[in-house]
Amino acid sequence: MSVGRGMGGGRMMGRLAADPGIRSHKLDRGTARRVIAYGRPFTGLIVVFLISTIVGSALSVVPLLLFQRIIDDGVLGGDVRLIVTLSLAVAGMAIGSAAVGLVERWCSSRIGEELIYSMRTQIFDHVLRMPIAFFSRSHTGKLVSRLQSDVNGAQQAFTSTLSTFVSNGVTLILVLGSMFALSWPLTLAALVLLPVFMVPASLVGRRLADLSRTRMQEQAEMSATMTERFSVSGALLVKLFGNLATEQAVFAGQAKAVADSGVRIAMTSRVFMTALTLVGALATALFYGFGGVAAVREQLTVGTLTALVALLARLYGPLIQLSNLRVDIMTALVSFERVFEVLDLTPLIQDADDARPVEGPPSVVFDDVWFTYPDAEHVSLASLEPAVAVDESASQPVLKGVSFEALPGQTVALVGASGAGKTTITHLIARLYDVDSGAVRVAGDDVRSLLLGSLQDEVGYVTQDAHLFHDTVRANLLYAKPEATEEELWRALGSARVDALVRRLPDGLDTVVGERGYRLSGGERQRFAIARLLLKAPPILVLDEATAHLDSESESLVQNALDTAREGRTSIVIAHRLSTVRHADQILVIEDGRIVERGTHDELLAAGGQYSTLYLTQFDETPLEAGEAD
Repeated sequence: MSVGRGMGGGRMMGRLAADPGIRSHKLDRGTARRVIAYGRPFTGLIVVFLISTIVGSALSVVPLLLFQRIIDDGVLGGDVRLIVTLSLAVAGMAIGSAAVGLVERWCSSRIGEELIYSMRTQIFDHVLRMPIAFFSRSHTGKLVSRLQSDVNGAQQAFTSTLSTFVSNGVTLILVLGSMFALSWPLTLAALVLLPVFMVPASLVGRRLADLSRTRMQEQAEMSATMTERFSVSGALLVKLFGNLATEQAVFAGQAKAVADSGVRIAMTSRVFMTALTLVGALATALFYGFGGVAAVREQLTVGTLTALVALLARLYGPLIQLSNLRVDIMTALVSFERVFEVLDLTPLIQDADDARPVEGPPSVVFDDVWFTYPDAEHVSLASLEPAVAVDESASQPVLKGVSFEALPGQTVALVGASGAGKTTITHLIARLYDVDSGAVRVAGDDVRSLLLGSLQDEVGYVTQDAHLFHDTVRANLLYAKPEATEEELWRALGSARVDALVRRLPDGLDTVVGERGYRLSGGERQRFAIARLLLKAPPILVLDEATAHLDSESESLVQNALDTAREGRTSIVIAHRLSTVRHADQILVIEDGRIVERGTHDELLAAGGQYSTLYLTQFDETPLEAGEAD
């Protein structure tokens, strides 16, 4: 008798290795009710799945009873017709079991995959609606894990866990009922041996849980090392500053730890399965010994003895798997709970019930705006943040009473030291955050009263770190305007002074730019981002150091393109190189979240304040008369 195979060895060992901490986990009230709600769309499939599972379990037990008739009444009784009839019945049941197994598998995979699809798309959509503060605080790997491992774990509640309960429950009832009917003394003897199986299973289960937890931690460290070193920026850092021998030694140590833990898990599992197989063999010997004596004394037929031994092989597996059923259920429910945790986090930035689209001239007005970056409890989850971020102190105000106006066709420049609050001001225009007090108005309306989609269509950004997807040039451009024609694409590329580069690329517009666009230089990425902005052609432009990575010649060309793009549009420009904002309609000097100076280039130079100091420092010039400042 192969006990390990009869029990579904690999699957059983996986269950034994489940974290025992799951047993004591306290679920939120209503979790089970919400889980059931997820299963309602699949009610018909679940019913078919359960019926096929029950029928399949029955078809795996009934043939064992027919063997008794074949041996006792057919072989020993000399009834050839009965042998043939029952053998055909067994063969028919085998075919039926195979067919039912296919139906069960189809229903299981359909339920599971549809549930995974539903949950993943729901989480993906929900996460995309979260404010930018959510992404700035959340650990990307942990967030992706919710869409991968936790969703997979959740779907098991409707597939493997439900199947385990039904199939093993039905099998156990049929097996015990049949065994008691055939010989209750031998059946009681089999149940007496149950602790010999259950106690080792419990002890080994705790040991496997510890080993599995250690292995997962070691694998996570090894994966983190690979992820960091295999990204473009990580690989570049290693080549510029790292030591290849040290890197190899560190990774080899991590890989060796994973290998060693794998050996310990394999040997622990093997010793346990060997012990169970030995106990099962002893139980079989016990059955043959006492049953054989009973058969000789004609207290038991040979067919009955054969059926009992076959049934014994199917007794202990369901018992052990059902004993771990609570862990399986709790594991699935905890996975659901972790998914619900993300879905229940309300996005901080949402459309108002009466939100309306942007209408009117594209003006931008800041009216006594105060802003503090939201803390974790309002925008994120502690379980998604790095451990070091959990105990961060409360944020301080970043903007303090900021007021200014940018009319259509005007360019307003923001200058000042890093960390003064310039980028934060631009983030409030597209409502990436909401103000604490005061108001940001676009086209005369408070941005909180406008539809987010409409507002974001009105505003176009080029940031200092121009991000490109790991896709083709064409796909990165069409992201801004999916319906753009080929002619529009080339016009935007030409205006950004990057069309000649694209024509030299091996596949032109269909050339893949690489992860984060790293196949391109910093200046090239910046010009592609500008081309994307020009293609979108929004009425409000936000340029955050848009020419920071360009050489002098490219900067001049792109600056001319941006000057053309700004015509008739409201532009908010952040610049550290003051030469790029000399012709702005208004320059705001930002310091510690406040506007400390405002005016034109000439007016600010004449005032001799902070802007004048910054300008003269950059160009090492002596003070000029206001009229000479051009």
